[in-house]
Amino acid sequence: MTRGCLLCIKITMFIFNLIFWLGGCGILGVGVWLAVTQGKFATLSVSFPSLSAASLFMVTGSIIMVVGFIGCLGAVTEHRCLLLTFFVILLIIFLLEMVSMTLFLTYTEQFHNYAQEDLKKGLQLYNTTGNLGLTNAWDIVQTEFRCCGVKNASDWLETKDSVPHTCCAEHSPACKSNPSLWWQDACYNKVRKWVETNIQSVGIFGICILVVQVFGLIFSMLMYCQVVKAEKYYE
Repeated sequence: MTRGCLLCIKITMFIFNLIFWLGGCGILGVGVWLAVTQGKFATLSVSFPSLSAASLFMVTGSIIMVVGFIGCLGAVTEHRCLLLTFFVILLIIFLLEMVSMTLFLTYTEQFHNYAQEDLKKGLQLYNTTGNLGLTNAWDIVQTEFRCCGVKNASDWLETKDSVPHTCCAEHSPACKSNPSLWWQDACYNKVRKWVETNIQSVGIFGICILVVQVFGLIFSMLMYCQVVKAEKYYE
């Protein structure tokens, strides 16, 4: 009976960990896609030049893949140490995810205010020596999203004598001195809307991963207990 339960849990845990591992591959793939297509946004931040959605997705995906592999290996070999290691690592990851999600939802407005102020600081470095990446990033963002400044065009005028040429809806010699020819939308709001539009599918995917994690925790502990019982039985 104990062996039959162990076999059933073993197969179920292997399947869930395989799904978990594939989910990690998917998250890693999203990170690579963001790095290739929207990686230019990462250089807009002055405080965290290397921190971006792409890097977070890639790191998270890689960790999930490693944890999923440990879970699959533990299920196949029925090794107590691997099963317990998998449970502890997965529990820590799950708790960190819950804490991060709670903090973000609680301090959403503070996060957006800090991000906007950080981006405004970066405007001072626009078109200066050693900041070609930031300069190109702002040019690309303002051109693609048809926007100007973090909150509005006046952000540029607080640090520069005029707005960049990418703020111009129509390129002409008089554009920089004629506000009526500038893009009127704020870049932060337009990028935020773009992220919110595309994050829904990612959010659904993330919820599925959380569900798989819960089942992984349950089945890993059940299998660990069954392995201990089976070892005592055969002793």
